[in-house]
Amino acid sequence: MNGRVPPLAGADLWQAVMAAAAGRCQCRGTCGTTHAKTDGRCDRVHGGYQTRHGCGRVRLLAAPADPAALLLPPHRIAALPKRELAAWCERCHDATRTRRTRQDTVPAAAPDALF
Repeated sequence: MNGRVPPLAGADLWQAVMAAAAGRCQCRGTCGTTHAKTDGRCDRVHGGYQTRHGCGRVRLLAAPADPAALLLPPHRIAALPKRELAAWCERCHDATRTRRTRQDTVPAAAPDALF
């Protein structure tokens, strides 16, 4: 499929997710970046080269489309159907997961009262 090398396990599912995403990261800013220069969507393409921050080949992941689902245990993520998966570059995936983890661990604000 256009020079895309699938992972060793789950190749059919991975290829289906990549085909639906046209081989491009589907992040639309959940990573904290606006992706403003590329119409709000990450411009990283599987097999392409990163121009900065680690320079190297881009390898897309098939991971949950819903940022909250990125925190599920691996066995639950592996059971998700194709319609609930999206293509993520490593940078957007990691940043989104980190942001989601921080949101879930921030304690609720204490009541603003004296007694």
